[in-house]
Amino acid sequence: MNDLKNQMKDIKFKFEDLQVYQKALDFVDSSYKITKKFPDFERYALTSQFTRATLSIPLNIAEGSGDTNSQFNRFLQIAISSVKECVACITIAKRQNYISVEQEKKLREKLEELSKMIISLQKHLKTNNKN
Repeated sequence: MNDLKNQMKDIKFKFEDLQVYQKALDFVDSSYKITKKFPDFERYALTSQFTRATLSIPLNIAEGSGDTNSQFNRFLQIAISSVKECVACITIAKRQNYISVEQEKKLREKLEELSKMIISLQKHLKTNNKN
């Protein structure tokens, strides 16, 4: 069984080496910590929406990474849209006093950095377009 676990650690996908993918996973971790503290009645509303938007970022980076540059760009655009959705969720959470000003600031900074990284990757893909 340990041999199988070691073999699984050796299996790596191309997108896992992307810094933007790793940053997106870091944001998922941050958002999960925050949403755990949201009121229970938000479980199927804001918590669910924020979680889905958050997950969409690394999932779209992963899904698009094996395709052509133009297809990858399409998935990155969806990831950017999810970043914007996360910003809206954070704003709502702050307005409802579910998060502090400091938490809002940190989450927004992470999203801004993530957005810049995704846009930079899009520009790189367009410059090196192999269709």
